[in-house]
Amino acid sequence: MSFIVEPSVEEYAEQYSTPSMNLFERLAEETRAKTTAPQMMVGQLEGHFLAELVRLSGARRVLELGTFTGYSSISMALALPPSGQIITCDVDEETTAIAQRYAEEAGVRDRIDYRLGPALDTVAQLDGPFDLIFIDADKTNYVNYYEATLPLLAEDGVMVVDNALSNGNVVDAANASENVQAIHALNERVREDARVENVLLTVRDGMNLIRLRRD
Repeated sequence: MSFIVEPSVEEYAEQYSTPSMNLFERLAEETRAKTTAPQMMVGQLEGHFLAELVRLSGARRVLELGTFTGYSSISMALALPPSGQIITCDVDEETTAIAQRYAEEAGVRDRIDYRLGPALDTVAQLDGPFDLIFIDADKTNYVNYYEATLPLLAEDGVMVVDNALSNGNVVDAANASENVQAIHALNERVREDARVENVLLTVRDGMNLIRLRRD
């Protein structure tokens, strides 16, 4: 996952945040060595942020679209109560296998339900509510993922959409790639959606936090 913060500032923030377990360092190293797009990994700061969201919200059921090598799902699973569960979706068997291996080592394999296959097909088979929904899958489907999962969001739940700033390229989305245009379309959809309220954070590559409107 790329980021728009000055690298030295990012490094400073990591140094002055609680260090990650050694397991995450090894997971990051293996991800960089064995995958073609290691930037898709959430990393230390966002992993901690997601874990704190789980803790602060008291979430027990989490839905994740985009497992990759498991940094985010393991981070959130470690913050869940013993009875909590994450359902995480991906289409890549090899990266999911890495995620499962590290989840086993972290002692949270029993809290994570791995689903292989197109995320929209998986979501169509699920029943809500989910206390936290984390969307970090293929960007061209972002609006579809949003529409498919919003009905599953708990009344007091939160949805987090990752890469919402796309390395700053959303500022000129009309002249950007298809992925950037899709992310911008999602941001516009959320802004105009009377069902929700949101805040678009400049954490890492942008995180759009969305809640159901209460009024």
